[in-house]
Amino acid sequence: MSARVLIVDDEPNIVISLEFLMRHEGYEVEVASDGEEALELLASFQPDLVLLDVMMPKLSGFDVLQRIRNDAELPNPVVVMLTARGREAEAEKGKALGADEYVTKPFATRDLVAVVHRALEGR
Repeated sequence: MSARVLIVDDEPNIVISLEFLMRHEGYEVEVASDGEEALELLASFQPDLVLLDVMMPKLSGFDVLQRIRNDAELPNPVVVMLTARGREAEAEKGKALGADEYVTKPFATRDLVAVVHRALEGR
């Protein structure tokens, strides 16, 4: 059975490329365009890994991550934070909230695939 990946990003071009990339790697994929939709899909889709953008409408990626890690009723997937901001303080905040990995946009697709594979293998 292939791993399930939830992509959470509000930028359509990024979503299209991430969805294609993850499906090409053999993962089952669902997409959410904001933090609230992500929380709804977490319960129903039960992802093994979440690719989570930091800057989104309604709820930020940090807010979503905090809810994932603090709500025992939600699944506890691997979380890879994605951001256009490469500041060290932001990466530290993501790690402190429980992010497993932190990737800065733009990223090389092979690098992201390697991060996803490594994160899932570590589970």
